[in-house]
Amino acid sequence: MPPKYNYGKNKILAPILIAILLSLAITSAGYFFTVQEAKKILDSAGLKREIVFNGGSGEGLISAIVENAKDSIVHVKSSGTRIAAGIFSQRAVPFSSSGSGFIFSTDGKIMTNNHVIEDADRISVVLSDGRELDSALVGRDPLTDVAVLRISAKTSPLKLGDSDNVKVGQLAIAIGNPLGLDNTVTVGVISGLGRELETADQFRLSDVIQTDAAINPGNSGGPLLNSKGKVIGITSAKLSGLLPSGAIPEGLGFAIPINTAKRIADELVEKGRVVRPGLGITVSGLENETLRSLGINSMGKALLIVDVLPGGAADKAGLRGTKGTPGKPGFVLGDIITMVAGKPVSNLQDLRTILFSLMVGEAAEVSYIRDGETLKTTVVLQERG
Repeated sequence: MPPKYNYGKNKILAPILIAILLSLAITSAGYFFTVQEAKKILDSAGLKREIVFNGGSGEGLISAIVENAKDSIVHVKSSGTRIAAGIFSQRAVPFSSSGSGFIFSTDGKIMTNNHVIEDADRISVVLSDGRELDSALVGRDPLTDVAVLRISAKTSPLKLGDSDNVKVGQLAIAIGNPLGLDNTVTVGVISGLGRELETADQFRLSDVIQTDAAINPGNSGGPLLNSKGKVIGITSAKLSGLLPSGAIPEGLGFAIPINTAKRIADELVEKGRVVRPGLGITVSGLENETLRSLGINSMGKALLIVDVLPGGAADKAGLRGTKGTPGKPGFVLGDIITMVAGKPVSNLQDLRTILFSLMVGEAAEVSYIRDGETLKTTVVLQERG
């Protein structure tokens, strides 16, 4: 669908001009008016207009979106040292990396991926006019792979969309700096929703957007735009390498939903970190076979408490960790968690999903098995370490 125009006054004349433009676009042997050409015609009629991109896919539409967005997209550079473990020693190894980001406030705040700037001692951004500015790290969140930077400059932000309203098949435009090629544009569609993406510490981020818009190294942190030029996601990863079948995946790119990223970014700006609740325990997953060997009848999986933080939330609620070595004198099996806040727990991802939907200081009921008996306790959630 070509760009749709909203008008202030002249409500009678506007539909007539739209009809003329559309009929010419259809009958002129495949010729399409660009947005700029359409603007000139409408401006000559003295009409006030606001362009509303409504699912269009013509070259004029995409060009207009890119033109509007280019000054808000940055090239993120980072450098530092990482510790490399050798056979007999460790040594510091210098590194440099490159990625993308986009401005989301007028005071110089930039959103990007955590993995773009992780471990960096120095971060800089290159603006569309070629200026390279030092950047301060406002905060980062490895679990959602979101980071916020700030530069000392007056900036023009991109508008953020609503990723909850994204539909499969909608236009998707990725802009970034793959392989150091600034402001590279790729176009595709939303291929899928509700995907999972593994980030740091084996955390699986849910509700991830899948797109076939080409994503390459260096695109990470850049915006995924919709047909209105609004950000609906942060391009984060591309499935690559050989699959078990030997096939090479193509067109499988993923983006963090902007609603998730915006929530995290707001907290990073406010607190410098993301506060999440925890139980104060270390756990290990138990499979059905292991549960049965322990004399526990179960139709699924559960989590064994390996260790309890002294003075932590679980410790205060009376939960028990594992002590000693199996088969040795003094061995004590820790409590086995089956439910938290009324929801079943079968693995670490389940536990995190439940806890991250709650607040620090909130009380959560925990069901567990101890010495073959099913028990319950209430845990007042602490801040996750």
